[in-house]
Amino acid sequence: QVQLVESGGGLVRAGGSLRLACTASTRTFSDYAMGWFRQAPGRERDFVAGVSRAGILTWYADSVKGRFTVSRDNTKNTVHLQMITLQSEDSAVYYCAATPGAVKQTPGEYDYWGQGTQVTVSS
Repeated sequence: QVQLVESGGGLVRAGGSLRLACTASTRTFSDYAMGWFRQAPGRERDFVAGVSRAGILTWYADSVKGRFTVSRDNTKNTVHLQMITLQSEDSAVYYCAATPGAVKQTPGEYDYWGQGTQVTVSS
C-alpha cells in the first residue's frame, strides 16, 4: 500500500508560479514511476507529467512542455511539479499517482492516488 499526499496548491495570478509536492509513505518508493494528473470541473483526468523510477526520464503533456518540470527525490520519498508561466487553463485539481514499472499516461494504469490539491489561476 502506498499513501500519497499532495501539497502546494493555491491561488495564483496568470504568469505566476507554483511548486507542488507529493510525499509517499512507502519503503519502496523507487519501485514506482510517478505521474501528475489534473482534472478540471466537467472534464476528464488528464496526464500532465511523469518521472521514471530513478528520476532520469521525464514526460510531459504538450500543453505544459517548457513550463512545467517534474522531479523526484527518492531519499525523501517526494516528487515535485514546478509550474511557471501559469495560465487560466491550468486551473484544476492536481493529483499525483504511483504506478509500478514505467511511466504511463493513462489514469487507469496507476494503482495509487493522492487526494489532490487545487490550483486556481486568475486571469
